[in-house]
Amino acid sequence: MIVLAWIPYKRYNTPMIISKQSELDKLYATLKGFDYITVDTEFLRDKTYYPKLCLIQMAGPDTLPAAVDPLAEGLDLSPVFDLLANEKITKVFHAARQDIEIFYNLTGEVPKSLIDTQVAAMVCGFGDQIGYNNLVQEICKKHIDKGAQFTDWSRRPLSNKQLTYALDDVTHLRDVYHYLVKELGERANWVMEEVAVLTSPSTYQNPPEDAWRRIKLRTEKPKVLAVLREIAAWREKEAQRRDVPRNRVIRDETLADMAVHAPETEEELAQIRGFGADNARGKWGKELLAAIHKGLNTPKEECPYIPRKERFPQDKQPALEIVKMLLRVQAARHGVAAKLIAAGDDLEALVLGETDISVLKGWRYEVFGQSAQALLSGKLSMKLKDGEVVFEGL
Repeated sequence: MIVLAWIPYKRYNTPMIISKQSELDKLYATLKGFDYITVDTEFLRDKTYYPKLCLIQMAGPDTLPAAVDPLAEGLDLSPVFDLLANEKITKVFHAARQDIEIFYNLTGEVPKSLIDTQVAAMVCGFGDQIGYNNLVQEICKKHIDKGAQFTDWSRRPLSNKQLTYALDDVTHLRDVYHYLVKELGERANWVMEEVAVLTSPSTYQNPPEDAWRRIKLRTEKPKVLAVLREIAAWREKEAQRRDVPRNRVIRDETLADMAVHAPETEEELAQIRGFGADNARGKWGKELLAAIHKGLNTPKEECPYIPRKERFPQDKQPALEIVKMLLRVQAARHGVAAKLIAAGDDLEALVLGETDISVLKGWRYEVFGQSAQALLSGKLSMKLKDGEVVFEGL
C-alpha cells in the first residue's frame, strides 16, 4: 500500500487542503500508482461565462481523500492534468459533464479513461440520472450532509463543513464504483458507449454561430432567424471575451426583440426594450447594427431554419403505445433505466420507420431495437402468462 506523505485530515478537527506545490507533487506521486482515482470539483459560474474552478477533490483506492486548492497563489496544476491525461488510470466521476467542461476549458483536452457512475447506475437500473447522495444511500447505506452544497466555494478559508462535504464526494464514490463495476459485468461496454459522448471535445465547444439555438423565438421567418444568428453570435463572443454570463451582456428577451424588429439605425436600436440609448450610441450599438445588417442581407438559402415537427399520426398511436410497453418490459428485464434506452422522439421515429436512430445501434439494438422491429413487423408478439409478459416469435 502506498502511504500519503501529508497529514491525514481525519486526525484533526480541520480537514486539510493542498495549497503548496510540494504537497501537490506528493499527491501526484501517490495517485499515479493506482489503476483508478475518484475525482470531483467545486466551482462557481453565476458571475462568469466559463465555470470558475474553486476546488479539486481526488482519492485513490486506499488513500485518504485530498482537496487541491486551484486558487492558491502560484500553484501549478500540471500534476492534476497529468493524472487526468494518463490513459492507464481510470478516472471515476459522478455526473461528469460539468467537471469535464472545466478541465476542457483549462487544458483543451478531456480526461482520458473515464467512467461516469451516474451513467453506470442507469445501466444498472437505478433510474434516470440518479443523484450522488441518493446513490450513496442506496449502495453504501450512508447519508451525506448537503448543507454546504450551495456555498461560495471561492471564499477562503474554506470551513471544516465545506471541506468535509467536498471530500465525501470522492470518498464514497470508491465504494459506489466497486459496486457498479461488479453489477455491470458484460454491460460495462454499454457504459463506455455512453461515455464516448462525454469524452468528445465537441460536447464542450460552444461555436458562437450556434448560440441562436438557445434563444426561444416563436417564428420560422428566415430573415428573423438570420438576424438572430448574427446578434446571438456577437453576444456569445462578447460574453466569452469578458468572461461574464450571456445575460450580463444582453438578455435573451432583448435579443429576441432585436431580431424581430431588426432596427437599422441608432434611433431604432435605442427603442429596443432593455437596450437603451447609451448602448445604441456606443460601440455595442455600432457592432450590433452591423450584425443586424449582415443578417438582413443573408441570402434566403443560407438563412437558418427550425425544422417543423410534424404531428404524430393518430393512426400510429396504438403502435406507439405497444412499443412503449415493450420498452418498459425490456428495461425491467435488463435492469436498465428506460430513458437511457430510448426517449419519446426515438420511439416515434421507430414507429414511423426511420432507421438512423440510436435505438437501432449498439447495445440499444440488442436490448430493445431488435425486438421492437420484430414487434412492429408482426414477427413478435407479447402476452401475459401467469402474471408475466412473455414473447412469442423470436
